[in-house]
Amino acid sequence: MTRKCILVAMLGAVITLLVLWVTGFFSPGMIEKGRVVPTRSTEAPAGTVVARTESVPVYYEAVGTIRPETEASIEAQVTGKVREVLVRSGERVKKGDRLIILDSREFTARLERARHGLKSAEAAERQAGEAINSARAESDTATATWKRMKKLYEDKVATRDELDRMEAAYLKGKAGLAQAMDGLDAARAGVLQARKSVEETEINLGYTTITAPADGEVAKRTVEPGDLAFAGKQLMLIQTGGSLRLEALVREGMIGKVRPGQELEVEIQALGERTSGIVEEVVPSADPLTRSFLVKVGVAPLPGLYPGMFGRLLIPLREKNIVLVPRKAVSRIGQLETVLVKSGELWEPAYVRTGRVYGESVEILSGLGGNETVGLNISGSGGE
Repeated sequence: MTRKCILVAMLGAVITLLVLWVTGFFSPGMIEKGRVVPTRSTEAPAGTVVARTESVPVYYEAVGTIRPETEASIEAQVTGKVREVLVRSGERVKKGDRLIILDSREFTARLERARHGLKSAEAAERQAGEAINSARAESDTATATWKRMKKLYEDKVATRDELDRMEAAYLKGKAGLAQAMDGLDAARAGVLQARKSVEETEINLGYTTITAPADGEVAKRTVEPGDLAFAGKQLMLIQTGGSLRLEALVREGMIGKVRPGQELEVEIQALGERTSGIVEEVVPSADPLTRSFLVKVGVAPLPGLYPGMFGRLLIPLREKNIVLVPRKAVSRIGQLETVLVKSGELWEPAYVRTGRVYGESVEILSGLGGNETVGLNISGSGGE
């Protein structure tokens, strides 16, 4: 029983390989020109066309990602818990619009303490001013008394001891005035420091409301209420420019074929579209791991084109000759493709293998050599 199963499996594998070989799966050259299905007909198709040969460029395809030309990373300037997130991805915002609200209770308390500190410093400044007035009055009185005593001493009316006492009082009053002035300077410095503390705390309190730096569209949101925000953590990404570009990695052997200002084709696979682009920048440093250069190409606008989409940068290498027929000339039955070819007075279905699509035409990789007269499907499309 086991041997019978093995024989059946081997027979199935041989048949499968034979079918693949006949249809040219392993090599385009396996289906030779003129190899046909053994079915002929004298009935002419609804329409005919000549298989044409054209020269088309061969491209090197560099894969990349669509990114906005300008974008702003939104980060917190202070550490705090996120209380509200007011926008979502895809929303349009204007400069100054509120985006994220952080918990501000701690910063409000700090501001109150800073304001109380400022009031205390201002009170100390006023007291220092009053102390100066008092010290100046005492110094002026001591100075006047010392000068009178000095005159009396010179007139032999006062004694030396009385003069010394008055001079000591004069020096003490002068020192007291200097000390009071130093106290006023210190009080003024304390007021300046307190004001800066209030200003700094007010700024930090303002940072708890994060606003849009410019008009744009929210490209990515990476924060939710309850998350902890801190400096350096990206909370949101805003696309601030309307233009998009493809950032592609080009291997080092091809970078000589790319230069700033060059116009190249860009293929967006998700849209099934090709558009033109201008090379804006070639980063003059290769990635040592991938041996590739970053090339930035400005992309012409396309409906449905968004940042993050996959794209290919097509760099022309050389020209090659290909055979093209209308897409509706190809019939498909399962994995087999055929075209109806005129041979004398007869129409014979020939196996072909198709390649890239060029608008309404399709490339024939094998099965035709060009200039053959082929028939068009009555249905107008190459379906099964």
